[in-house]
Amino acid sequence: MKQRFWQFALLFVMVFLIAACGSSKQDGAADNKTATQPESSQSQPVSTKTAKATKEITYLGKTYTVPEKVENIVVAGSIESMEDALVLGTSLTGASSVGGSFPQMFAEITKTATDIGQKQQPNFETILKLKPDVILGSTKFPADKTEKMEKITTTIPVSHKAVDWEANLMLLAELTGKQDKAKEALQQYKTDLEAAKAKIGEQYKDKKVIALRLRGLELCLYADSLFFNPTLYEELGLPVPAEIKATKKQEIISIEKFSEINPDVIFLQFAESENKKNVKIVEELQNNPIWKNLDAVKNNKVFINVVDPDAQGGTFWSKQQFLKAAVEKLGSQ
Repeated sequence: MKQRFWQFALLFVMVFLIAACGSSKQDGAADNKTATQPESSQSQPVSTKTAKATKEITYLGKTYTVPEKVENIVVAGSIESMEDALVLGTSLTGASSVGGSFPQMFAEITKTATDIGQKQQPNFETILKLKPDVILGSTKFPADKTEKMEKITTTIPVSHKAVDWEANLMLLAELTGKQDKAKEALQQYKTDLEAAKAKIGEQYKDKKVIALRLRGLELCLYADSLFFNPTLYEELGLPVPAEIKATKKQEIISIEKFSEINPDVIFLQFAESENKKNVKIVEELQNNPIWKNLDAVKNNKVFINVVDPDAQGGTFWSKQQFLKAAVEKLGSQ
């Protein structure tokens, strides 16, 4: 009797063990499937972040797609855009530096901005970390630099030509939704220009007026479409000297050659950031006997840095400041 009892007990234990092993294998298989078998919901996760709505804007004949609400703007190389940001009161997320720092004139718009490198050499890794909505590059950049920035986000090469100053201002206005402010500023400039023409145009219609930049030991002339020249010749209606007409872009001229032009008025711009090796170059120029013999010098008609020397000259901000200075220096004569 006892023997039969133990036989039944042994059989019961074996059945229990077999059942337990089967259950363990099934559970393990189920776990393995969960861990390794791809499910559609796991291989293609749905982001909880809503994609930004976009809009299209047109600038100088080309269309760009940007976020409907542009919040993070990085300026890479386009100092012109930084000047436009001053006019519109637009703070920048990142911007180019000059000589290793932001020029003081841009203090208001660069308080929280990150330095993304020299204007000629933007740091692409730094720009990428800033996650910009749009990058405002420069038409001065070679194609490979612009292409690298385009891989980060929409990049708009902003014109460095003075003749595009109005389009440049309206570009930033459209990006930031400040079109009304830009249009108001443009209208005021046109009003001020008419008043300036009445004071200056007639007095200097037969005079040679030259805007000049001193860089290193070199005197730089600009084409009539660059620097302050459009304001002088196109807007104020002053005669364009033959030497300016012959200038293609920016050209270096010797002081001997410049003396042949012999201007009646000189607006001379000199930036220490461009002349760190010799900040006394203005004094050296003023002591040069050839310079001293110029009509503009002898008649006290040389005006140095009437606009912040870091200004580009061909932007709304530069033109506005220059127009005020021209009226002050020439309008009272």
